[in-house]
Amino acid sequence: MAVLKRVLAGAALAGLASAAPLVKKGDFQFVATVPYGDTIFSVGDIDYLASTSSPVLSAASTHSLTTGSIVPFTVITTGDCYVSADFVSSTVESFAEWDDVYSAGFLEGVYISSNCTGATIDPAVFTWAESANVTSLFLSSDFASVNPGKTSYTVSSIYQPTPIECGPYAVAISEGGAASFSLVYRLYEDFQRTFIMGVYPAQDSIGSFKGLPQYLTKFQDEMIPVPSRIYSWSDSRPLAGLRVAIKDLYDLNGVQTSGGSRSWATITPIANITAPAIQRVIDLGGHIVAKFKTAQFASGANPWDFIDTQPPFNPRGDGYLTCDCSSAGGGCSMAAYDWLDHSIGSDTSWSMRRPASVSGTYGNRPSQGMITLDHVLPLGATQDTAGVFARTPKAWAHFAKNWYSPTLHQDSSITGLTEPLIINDTYKWPAKVYYPKDLFEPARNPAAAAIVQEFVANLTALGIQRVDINITDMVLKAPIASVSNVATWKAASSLLITNTAYWVIGKPLVTAWAAMFGGRYPPLDPNHTSWFHFNESTISDDKVAAAIAVKQAYSDWINYDFLGADDETCSGALWVYDIGTGGLPSYRYQQLITTAYPQATNMSYTPPTAKFTGSSVCSFAGCPDYTVPIGQVPYYSNVTFTTEMVPVTINVVARRGCDFMLFNLFEEMENRGMLATIKTGRTAF
Repeated sequence: MAVLKRVLAGAALAGLASAAPLVKKGDFQFVATVPYGDTIFSVGDIDYLASTSSPVLSAASTHSLTTGSIVPFTVITTGDCYVSADFVSSTVESFAEWDDVYSAGFLEGVYISSNCTGATIDPAVFTWAESANVTSLFLSSDFASVNPGKTSYTVSSIYQPTPIECGPYAVAISEGGAASFSLVYRLYEDFQRTFIMGVYPAQDSIGSFKGLPQYLTKFQDEMIPVPSRIYSWSDSRPLAGLRVAIKDLYDLNGVQTSGGSRSWATITPIANITAPAIQRVIDLGGHIVAKFKTAQFASGANPWDFIDTQPPFNPRGDGYLTCDCSSAGGGCSMAAYDWLDHSIGSDTSWSMRRPASVSGTYGNRPSQGMITLDHVLPLGATQDTAGVFARTPKAWAHFAKNWYSPTLHQDSSITGLTEPLIINDTYKWPAKVYYPKDLFEPARNPAAAAIVQEFVANLTALGIQRVDINITDMVLKAPIASVSNVATWKAASSLLITNTAYWVIGKPLVTAWAAMFGGRYPPLDPNHTSWFHFNESTISDDKVAAAIAVKQAYSDWINYDFLGADDETCSGALWVYDIGTGGLPSYRYQQLITTAYPQATNMSYTPPTAKFTGSSVCSFAGCPDYTVPIGQVPYYSNVTFTTEMVPVTINVVARRGCDFMLFNLFEEMENRGMLATIKTGRTAF
């Protein structure tokens, strides 16, 4: 059975066929028509969206259905010339077994289509249909004479159908009697409030999308339309069927990009093109299902500084831990929802890595220049990168290795790095891993520190020698002023970010707002109010050029003098550090991170003997920096007043261009039981 070959083995089908037949249950109920003319309905206790304004098949038919009605249907398409009852029964059972969108409610009607002219059908199919309470049975006109036997069925025909994928559909009956088949999306509640809106394809010639501003009355949560995985079972593309959320910085044709700012959304039109990085996901078979929340303009804002949008809720622990900053919605959505496969965010200073750490998910800052950021709102063009969240190393590597394409690498005129980006997909590991004691000691939570030590020991078990260092001393003693003078490279990084943020976002926003609203300054979240309101002469072309020169010198030292190049292993060394909380809780409420609650911590933390944070290194040097969940530890919650669990993560860094080596390493660690698939919900493990 070709349509199921990517999901089910023959033995599994045989087992399903022998099981009790799936029986239609749950009545159809119309709920609403959305502004685009599409339909929300429920079957049983599950809500669905049907794209009835753009059906995938409209065909003449003979039937007794009521004009104007909408009927849930199950479509079974096959290339076989003989369709047996076992085949139909096992196919329907597999739909219910392997897809979260399909339910028995779609057995109200069944349409069986064969691509074989003159196909025949087993009369036992009609007996099966009766036993499953199927009300309407359609066959494609390819079938030869049909004998329903002693059943009460009058079989309806679909004439000259366009082949469509198997799965659940909503069938609308027009005045002329034609049956129109529309794709169906299950509506999931965004209880953690991680998304701005759900989105789904408009099914038009320009590849545009529609937003779904639909709420549950009880909680006022967004509803996210998720397509059936069955639609992709015959799709051989590498990302086929994967459901992906994207940060509200990426343009999606037909949808507003706000960057977390109501002011920006006011002055900018709806996007008329999809960002190339996102279009690649679509071209590879992925489904974009939502835009997730970001701190305004991808800043490093604390949750209590989110003003235009409410910060997402972290499902971990007591439910009131921070999701952190810029890519907050991406990390916490992956920690919350099994029905979401990946989220795509961005990282300028720490915006992928810190949300991954507090949500206990896998998240990466790739090598600078790894994928184009055209049609993406920038924060600092010379430091911006695009990363992906995942719940397992294998899924993480599979997505990233297909998504990151050399054809979409950024030009050095954007990154400020003249060294060509060459990706080495090696399975040989660096000889050593640097353990910077000044960034790990003193341990903030001994239980978390023990988990870190176990991870490092696992690296040594793979033949990677541990080397204890003091990275602060190494930087301060570097023979290059652009490295040894920490204030110099920090200032250069800040200037380059400000340069982009002001000229690309700030000035256009302030100018347009003043023109539209009588000279007024636009309402902004706290950390942008003064950022966009300063003397432009503080950013000159000469200063920008000097900052880029500092970046290049710093990048060369980190990538080649510190980490080192190696033809076989790509990176001469790895180094590790903790971008997270050290095993302490960090909350979404500022009041819970005070001297009254000494066991809690702010996210921004520099160890007492260090001069900089580990997160700042690759942000400026352009090297890959990956956050990996490695365990969890208990903490006493200031919210639930009981013991909860907080994730523990570690960051692993390699030389620029060694991204795929890192993915291969983490897959090997998963194979050996050193890394695990993380769970959704309160606990990661």
